[in-house]
Amino acid sequence: MASEDAAIEAGISPAVGTRWFREAGGIPPSRFGPSAKPISGRYLSFTEREEIALLRVRGYSIREVGRCLGRAASTISRELRRNAATRSGRLKYRATTAQWHADQAARRPKRAKLALNVALRTYVEERLAGVVVAPSGGLIPGPTVSWKGRRHGPRQDRRWANAWSPEQIARRLPVDFPDDATMRISHEAIYQALFVQGRGVLRRELTACLRTGRALRMPRARTRRRGKPFLSPEIMISQRPAAIADRAVPGHWEGDLILGLGSSAIGTLVERTTRFTLLLHLPRMAGHGHEARVKNGPALAGHGAEAVRDAITRSIVTLPEELRQSLTWDQGAEMAQHARLKIDAGVQVYFCDPHSPWQRGTNENTNGLLRQYFPKGTDLSVHSAEEIAAVAATLNSRPRKTLDWKTPAETLDQLLLSANNDRVATIA
Repeated sequence: MASEDAAIEAGISPAVGTRWFREAGGIPPSRFGPSAKPISGRYLSFTEREEIALLRVRGYSIREVGRCLGRAASTISRELRRNAATRSGRLKYRATTAQWHADQAARRPKRAKLALNVALRTYVEERLAGVVVAPSGGLIPGPTVSWKGRRHGPRQDRRWANAWSPEQIARRLPVDFPDDATMRISHEAIYQALFVQGRGVLRRELTACLRTGRALRMPRARTRRRGKPFLSPEIMISQRPAAIADRAVPGHWEGDLILGLGSSAIGTLVERTTRFTLLLHLPRMAGHGHEARVKNGPALAGHGAEAVRDAITRSIVTLPEELRQSLTWDQGAEMAQHARLKIDAGVQVYFCDPHSPWQRGTNENTNGLLRQYFPKGTDLSVHSAEEIAAVAATLNSRPRKTLDWKTPAETLDQLLLSANNDRVATIA
């Protein structure tokens, strides 16, 4: 859930919610974590404070409230006196305000370890943000980058530093100081010193020296929830029939995009049994590079979900039905309209697991062959549909060792001829 949505859910303004989120370093306070110790029974809980507020509104006396909660009347009296809201000029008791007052009073002025140990703080800062040193001993300052309080943008210079990770620093301390127990700190304490403003022993701009350069932490729960809304368990590769894996039956394809300069792209489809290749022409749309990108609008670069769906449909419907069985793709957003593709082209789409290119190894190998014609870092949009088709024909006429030195085109023709003969024999 975004900080703005969480703020609205909690009944505060989005601006206040965002500020609290940044002050906490992007993570919830430890007292709200699942491993936090439960509040001692000596102290009133938030539920009990809600009961106190409700009973007082109904006109219950302090002694009656104490009897209902099983607490001493002095406890209730002290609670109403200490933690009541005073903004209106009167002592009006609200459970949320009372809980906030109690939390503030319960905080302990425990100073962070890095604030107390100067030698430890110096060691951490030097490993994290120390200047890069050349083999000759000279200092290499690197690019001059100003701190903006936010993560660096794409294709921008970053600050050069030693850039040890907090875990590397924490694990190295026992090696460098085996007999000094004071030179110890956990990597989590270093992260909190960087991100949590209330514990800001280390300068906030040192977050630019971390690998990611994030100014806020990313909770693990949020990364686990991040996913593709168009995916579902029944279309993952684990649900793909086992017969597809052994390549005995043709008609099962693997697909991907090869990208070039300026977000240009060419689509690739490779048949698993014959290695027959189809290339998809994905021209840029009108307005690319001139008009501002419209949120939830068409991808002007030419390889959005609709453009890829239409290109696959145009190419694959020209094949016989028996060669349109399945298509395995990675989890790219360009396949968001796979359900419509199944209807238009009659092909079942399966998705690989994240970061698992070997699950469509035939396609990855073909992409490597295609880079001879479409090198990385070049503009792929300059190639016409005719030129792309010519490259596909060239690959399909190249003999392959895995096909016993037959070409993909010959192997595909042989399979089609065999299928036609079997069909004729069955009819006769």
